[in-house]
Amino acid sequence: MSKNLIITIARQYGSGGREIGQMVAKELGIPLYDKELITDAAAKGNLNEEVLKSADETCANSLLYTLAMGSNVLGSTMHFGYKMPINDKLFILQSDVIKEYAKQGSCVIIGRCADYVLREYPNLLRLFVYGDLDHRQERIKQRHPELKSSQVIDVINKTDKRRSSYYNFYTGNKWGKYDNYDMAINSSTLGIEGAAHLIAACAKRFIEE
Repeated sequence: MSKNLIITIARQYGSGGREIGQMVAKELGIPLYDKELITDAAAKGNLNEEVLKSADETCANSLLYTLAMGSNVLGSTMHFGYKMPINDKLFILQSDVIKEYAKQGSCVIIGRCADYVLREYPNLLRLFVYGDLDHRQERIKQRHPELKSSQVIDVINKTDKRRSSYYNFYTGNKWGKYDNYDMAINSSTLGIEGAAHLIAACAKRFIEE
């Protein structure tokens, strides 16, 4: 790739956003970062990785802390006081790691408000992957055949609500709102491979300009 390009992917649960990101990264020959963010954040902050996993993509619930810090903790300094929620520690650490990834070269980053964290980065392609509910239900059923249909719907709704709350809380923006992204793709219409090929084609065009 002639110039660095960072592709960020926010996604509805069951839309195949992670799989699409993997295909895009493979087609472009660049790394993808997802769960690695937790591992690297834990190492950076000298924190327990298993504890951080439980807080991944969830927002803090401390009203007093939120009022003290403001709605966006990104502007705060890296002082981990005794009362700072683990969610906020993880967000700040992951934000630093995301910026480090961007400096290293082109890559695909899944979730974690990466589109917002890198909003001032010059070569950024921000994507939101969504899908029709019936298609998402089918994907989750295939992944978790032990779940009943009602349970699948409940998991989808709760996961999307958690991701939305996380994004809205830490960015002050609205998760899934079209003007926060460069492109929104319905994976139910294009299919997983079709969506990946479209994104890769756009990325190639982007870096050639």
